[in-house]
Formats: sequence, C-alpha cells, structure tokens
Amino acid sequence: MCIFPSKKKPKSGKGKKPSSKKTGKGAKKGGDKRKRKRIESYSSYIYRVLKQVHPDTGVSKRGMSIMNSFINDIFERIATEAVNLCRYNKRNTLTSREVQTAVRLLLPGELAKHAVSEGTKAVTKYTAA
Repeated sequence: MCIFPSKKKPKSGKGKKPSSKKTGKGAKKGGDKRKRKRIESYSSYIYRVLKQVHPDTGVSKRGMSIMNSFINDIFERIATEAVNLCRYNKRNTLTSREVQTAVRLLLPGELAKHAVSEGTKAVTKYTAA
C-alpha cells in the first residue's frame, strides 16, 4: 500500500502544451495544489496522554505505530462484542450500556473497572456540554 499520491505524466492533447504550473511542494499559494491523502491515526491523542502521564518521555515512530495498532485492535474487539450483545438482546441500537458490558467482558479485573469509570466520566462530561 502506497501512502503517497501517484505521479502521473500529464496527458498532452492535440495542439496543447503541458501545463507549466507547479504542483505539490513547489506550488505557490495562488496556484493549484494537489491534496495529499489524509491518514487517520490516534498518534496525536496517544502523544497527549503520554505527556500527561510522563511529561519528559518521548515515543519512537515504531512505538507509535504499535500503539496505534493496539488501539485499533481493542476498538474493533469492543465494537464487535457490543454488536453481539445487541443481537443477543434483540436490540437495534448500540448504546453506552452495551459498550460498557463489552468492556467488562473483554478487559480483565482492575483494568475493566478503570476503563468503565473513565468511560462514564467521559459520557457525563459530553452530555453536560
């Protein structure tokens, strides 16, 4: 999988010269800019939490990639379990209750308790705003 846009040669039509406008890095503010494909990740959020916990600690690119994969994996597991709970209970709506139960089922002991309390705090803060 390539993360950079493909570099295609401009098609030259009949009697037309190839455009001399620059694109990409060399483009001016007024000229045409090619938009890069956006890559979604949790890296900025991971970094913020790291700085809250350990202000003087950094993280490598590989470490950040591993953490991003970890978060995507946990998110997928919780979402799948929550959807299964909805199906078992013949419900059409996935609510915070299903997500909370999924977290309790997936995470062990004390970790589940902390996750549930943080989730409850986040939902309370969101509904208050």
